Amino acid sequence: MARTRHGDYGYDAPHALVIFGTVAMVSGVIATVGWWRGPIQLARIATVYFVFFLGNAGSFFYTTRRGKFLEWDAILDRAGLRGDEHVLDMGCGRGAVLTAVAKRLTTGRVTGVDIWSTHDQSGNARDVTLRNASLEGVADRVDVETGDMRALPFPDASFDVVVSSLAIHNITSNDDRRRAIAEGFRVLKPGGRMVIADIRATSIYADTLRKLGASNVDRRRLGWRFWWGNPVAATTLLTATKAAA
Repeated sequence: MARTRHGDYGYDAPHALVIFGTVAMVSGVIATVGWWRGPIQLARIATVYFVFFLGNAGSFFYTTRRGKFLEWDAILDRAGLRGDEHVLDMGCGRGAVLTAVAKRLTTGRVTGVDIWSTHDQSGNARDVTLRNASLEGVADRVDVETGDMRALPFPDASFDVVVSSLAIHNITSNDDRRRAIAEGFRVLKPGGRMVIADIRATSIYADTLRKLGASNVDRRRLGWRFWWGNPVAATTLLTATKAAA
């Protein structure tokens, strides 16, 4: 179910969107000049580049501004939260998933943790996330912490659900990505669930979780609303459960 959003969640990987747009614009100019004055072969090649990169830019823009919200609404609806859970959002950014979770809670709380990189999301800052929580009317159910996913500042078995969206892949090494997954699993209560959406390395996440003893480990590619330009850059959803005590 799509829900109305009142916060400002910026743009994911703004540098990539700028690159797609710039290449589309430059190739469009070259194609226009080529069709007008020649050579025709250059015009044809430039036209192909223009169409490809314009399509990528359009898909990327749609995903970052609308598509990812629709997909996460569907993911969280299927998760069937009772409303009393304690939820952790690893790499919460400006709070798109954080606030979507909070809207489904009643007596529960959701905690976001991030290092606030503006390279990975425009305008990323703790104060911005808290402001978005307030604009969405869920500030009373939200906590935000500054911290590294590879060393989460929480005790073992603190959360019923751990979520993450397009954050863990930003860690540069696979070993450190494994540490982040292990940390998320550590703070998960027995019987709790992990729900992770990411664009790469999800097979590594799944393998790590299996080695840690997780059950019901499942990966599936999400649809066109969560493509970052084209099907090659599709988002994959990973879910897993921690065995009950």
